[in-house]
Order: sequence, then structure tokens, then C-alpha cells
Amino acid sequence: MSHRNAPLSETGRLRLARCVVEDGWPLRRAAERFQVSVTTTSRWATRYREQGEAGMADRSSRPHRSPNQTPTRIERRIIKVRVLRRWGPARIGYLLGIHPSTVHRVLTRYGVAKLRWLDRPTGRVIRRIETSQCGDLVHVDVKKLGKIPAGGGWRMLGRTIGQRNSQADKGSGLRSKYRHPLHGHHFLHTAIDAHSRLAYSELLPDERKETAAGFWLRANAWFAECGIPVRNVLTDNGSCYRSHAFREALGDVEHRRTRPYRPQTNGKVERFHRTLADEWAYARLYTSDAERCAQFPIWLHTYNHHRGHTALGGQPPASRVPNLSGQYS
Repeated sequence: MSHRNAPLSETGRLRLARCVVEDGWPLRRAAERFQVSVTTTSRWATRYREQGEAGMADRSSRPHRSPNQTPTRIERRIIKVRVLRRWGPARIGYLLGIHPSTVHRVLTRYGVAKLRWLDRPTGRVIRRIETSQCGDLVHVDVKKLGKIPAGGGWRMLGRTIGQRNSQADKGSGLRSKYRHPLHGHHFLHTAIDAHSRLAYSELLPDERKETAAGFWLRANAWFAECGIPVRNVLTDNGSCYRSHAFREALGDVEHRRTRPYRPQTNGKVERFHRTLADEWAYARLYTSDAERCAQFPIWLHTYNHHRGHTALGGQPPASRVPNLSGQYS
């Protein structure tokens, strides 16, 4: 195959072959003239005698026979298991008694889509939502997060002591208003820009319609301060997002909803909540709920301005927002 250091192009091969075949040059003289080996000169001269100008084109380096290639019957079984069960090379290899690297080569040779590209329930290739500029689409969602009892939860103390600690002040048969104030959940409301992945998030006491509407008003104002005019909002079909209060809070912003039972459509904010859980909520052992809550704004600033994002080529979300830091104003 031709490459940047190849001494002969197709035209050069033709000139070389004609010097030998038509002009009668000795092989060694032609090799010295075109700065190639005698073997190369002989090969192109032979091809020219047999095929003419058509023989000067590159040929595939693929062998005519591959006696050690995986049999077609085994390849079909690999593809069948992949399509029906959506397993990776390791599990398919264990099932069929084949090395995982062989399974991987077969899947690659047939151009089978990678598992991370597929929707697991249906097996269809995921069509990712891509926006061209900031504000074209903002994903909004709520994550429920359990509070940490005073002294630490089961992750720090173990399940037996942690559960005993969380039940210490509940009391048997008491109404909820007499329970320990730290029992319950936080509701993490998040709005994330689809283009830049810049996120605004708050820890709120519930997910009612008034709370969701108030959150969006503050989130929209924050995005405006960052120079991002929001044009579209994507949410699930939760009751708080179908309310008149949330609709009024949106104003002129277009409201889109995901299909029922399809959280993948809102995948960017779902992935943000997973990252948040791994890197903040459960990244260390907290002794109290207040300690964890105090770390949340610090982590969120790090995520927006310093943490590299794989979808952005290792750059933080703030790098995609024009003049976010105001250095060009």
C-alpha cells in the first residue's frame, strides 16, 4: 500500500515497468535509476507483462486463505448470543468456551455495535441528543438522597450499629412530628446544560410543584448570569413538572418531556447524579448530614470549573461557556 515514504507511486511503477519491458533496460540499471531494489523492479515488470497498466495498482494484503480463522458456525453463535442476551466478550466466551479476545475480534469484524451504544431493554442503538450551543436544551431532574443520622450511618458504623443509630430517636409508635429531625431524605434538584454540562443544583426538602417551580426560577436566573439564555427544558413526566406552577415558571421556555419509562432520554442529568453520588455523597464517610451538606457547594464548583469531563475532551464544563469567568469583558 502507498504511504508517505513509498519511493514509487502508481505512475512511478508504470515508468519503471516500461523501462524494463518496452525499452529493454537491465533490472539493475532500472533499480538504480528509480532508487529501488532489484526485487521490486522485477515484481513490477512482471505485473506489467501480465496485467498491463491495471497491475500497477495496490493490492490488498489480506491472505487468500485463513486456516486458523474462527469457523463460520461459531461466529454465528457469537453474534446470536450478543443480539439475544446483549453480553460482553467475556461472558460470551465463558458460555461458548472461547477466549474473550476471539469473541471481541469476531464482533469487531462484523461491525457489531458496542454495548455502551445500545439501549439494554430494546437492543437498539442509542441516538444521543447533541446540541450546537449553550442553552439549546437544559435537562432537569430530581434525585432522592437519604440523610445521615448524627454519629454516622451504616456505611461508617456497619449495618447493625448504623441502623440502631438511625432508629435511636424515632421512638415506638410515635407520630412523625416527634421523630428525629434528621430522619428522612434530601431532594436534589438539578438543571444541567446539554452542550456544556454546566450544572446548577440545590438540596431541597421535597419535590412538590411549588418547590420545583421555585428551583427553576433560580436555576434560570443563574444560567442567565452565566450568559446562557435557556430556550428548551427537558424533564420526565413527574407530577411536579406537569403542574401549572412549573409551566408558569418556565414562561417562554419550551417544555419537552421524555417518553414514559425512558429515563435514558434524560441521560445527561441522570449521569450527573451518578457522578455526584460517587464523588460527593458516598465518596467518603461523613459523621453527620450537616458535614456532607457543607461539602456539596464545594464539589459542585469543582465539577463546573475544574473537573475534567470525558465528553468534553477532558475539559471542565466551564470551558464550553463563552466568557464565563469574565476575562474578555
